[in-house]
Amino acid sequence: MRIVVDAMGSDECPVPDVAGAVMAAQEWNDALFLVGDPQRVRQELDRHNTRGLNVEIVPAEQQILMTDKPGVVGQSKPHSSMHIGMNMVKDNLADAFVTAGNTGAAMAIATLFTLRRIQGVRRPALSSIFRVGTQNLILLDIGANADSKPEWLGQFAMMGKIYAQQALGIQNPRVALLSNGEEEGKGNQLIHEAQALLQSLELRFIGNVEPKDVFRGQADVVVADGFVGNIAVKSFEAAASLLFDLIRTEIKSDLVSTMGGLLARRAFRRVYKQVDPFEVGGAPLLGVNGVVIIGHGRSNARAVKNAIRQARLAVEGRIVEHIQAGLEKHSDIKMGAG
Repeated sequence: MRIVVDAMGSDECPVPDVAGAVMAAQEWNDALFLVGDPQRVRQELDRHNTRGLNVEIVPAEQQILMTDKPGVVGQSKPHSSMHIGMNMVKDNLADAFVTAGNTGAAMAIATLFTLRRIQGVRRPALSSIFRVGTQNLILLDIGANADSKPEWLGQFAMMGKIYAQQALGIQNPRVALLSNGEEEGKGNQLIHEAQALLQSLELRFIGNVEPKDVFRGQADVVVADGFVGNIAVKSFEAAASLLFDLIRTEIKSDLVSTMGGLLARRAFRRVYKQVDPFEVGGAPLLGVNGVVIIGHGRSNARAVKNAIRQARLAVEGRIVEHIQAGLEKHSDIKMGAG
């Protein structure tokens, strides 16, 4: 495959971005393009053994910072690593784009300036992938659309289902709406209207789920508007971080706890691995006409490598093609109000 990596994306760029790309090239032997400041990227790349690897540096004059406003950088920084990388996908010079950079900027550049939306898509959706036991689930939207319409949630559900099938390998995924109760009468007006729509689509729609049900593995695709989804994903991550901080503190509180903690260290590591977002690496921006994977700004090399793995899965699963075909079957949601 041909994967473009935004070498100027992460908080500590280009160190983890380059290191993760090299790790990916070593494992899968893909053609990898590192887009960014050529001097800084070359300096970092020279720290690694790249003999036999197909890794190329693509110069970019500008870098998009985490503090840049998404609505401005699309036009003000046309030579950024994000613009150049996504245009490579648009021009069929690469199969996917991976970034740990400014999420809002990545969405704006993909939607308005480079790849554009898949025909029929009303709004792209940001997603997040979580580990639930040995299985993955995808939650969308997590922030692209703070105010949504029922038709948009219908499209999010279809796109999430397709990604779960084609990239995550989940056959006949269970689709649910995130709500404040599992009963059909729960939720706001948006949830009520979206329920009726999702029941009419070619989905294995199981109704509402509460946050507690999400991590019990009761659904494979969880749909929300961007406001609710963003709060949910940040709450999940904060709760996991707090839990492990409390465990570390209590383990060190006395000798007996410390000894017990040493004996249970392997078990703690296995649990942490299941909730560590770096194990997933990144998640797709669904609805744009190309594969775009967005990771955390604080990504380390392992996270960047795993984000590249997500890009490979999306390309192998022909996500863009399947989303377009899936929406063509449902003109009722495709032609919903924009």
